[in-house]
Amino acid sequence: MSGRGAHADLTRQRWRGVGALAERESARVLRLWTQTIAPQVIAATLFVVVFGIALGSQIDRVAGVPYDRFIVPGLVLMGVATQAFANNATSIYQARQDGFIEDPATSPMRASHLLVGYMSGGVLRSLLIGLGTLGVARVFVDYSIERPDLLALTLIAAAIAFAALGTVVGLYSDGWEQQNFVGNLVIQPLAFLGGVFYAVDSLPSPWFEITHADPIFYMVAAARQAMLGDGEVSTLLAVGITLALAGAMVAWAWSCFARGVGIRT
Repeated sequence: MSGRGAHADLTRQRWRGVGALAERESARVLRLWTQTIAPQVIAATLFVVVFGIALGSQIDRVAGVPYDRFIVPGLVLMGVATQAFANNATSIYQARQDGFIEDPATSPMRASHLLVGYMSGGVLRSLLIGLGTLGVARVFVDYSIERPDLLALTLIAAAIAFAALGTVVGLYSDGWEQQNFVGNLVIQPLAFLGGVFYAVDSLPSPWFEITHADPIFYMVAAARQAMLGDGEVSTLLAVGITLALAGAMVAWAWSCFARGVGIRT
């Protein structure tokens, strides 16, 4: 076989490996949907009902829109971000514990192939949760989506960013408590401080400045711009920071695989 033919064959083998790995990660999400998807959609629905419907009757309008419509974009984004992280942190750490990760890591697949394969499950799960939240929220809230293309871009970028971060944490973790620490004491507070439930412009100092230093705030702003047609920062800034964060997290996760973090000792 010529050098070019051998290279093409190796490339096909690598992408077959990516497909098999992605199929395994995605099948786990879909097979266990009562654990991986349904509870998160139900939780988001409860937020819509409790905060949007119950409190919405006490709060007239926020940023010029009814409160129940105001919180939907942030709830969708929060579900996508937290569940993309949780999925990959758990999946990668479990694969390390079971020794499964050693097989694909010692295959001809490169770091980029491993990254695509392992991130697929987290991206799929989080986007399904986002779509499910949008669908169920529509039963209770009369919202519209002004820019579906912008919403799709924002949710996909957020899913990729936090699936990559979950991959990093899963590779570095020595136990479940480290994942819980990052998920519960870092990502969850950042999500709540990202303007999901309130208008940031109404905050006093220093909370106004702290919120603007929160990267999730810009993701929420981009999602809100897409659904409501208006946001608290410019669309260019919100989307730019969202894409930059996704790129940085993917690069970090790729470097971890390239260096064999958590795989080679």
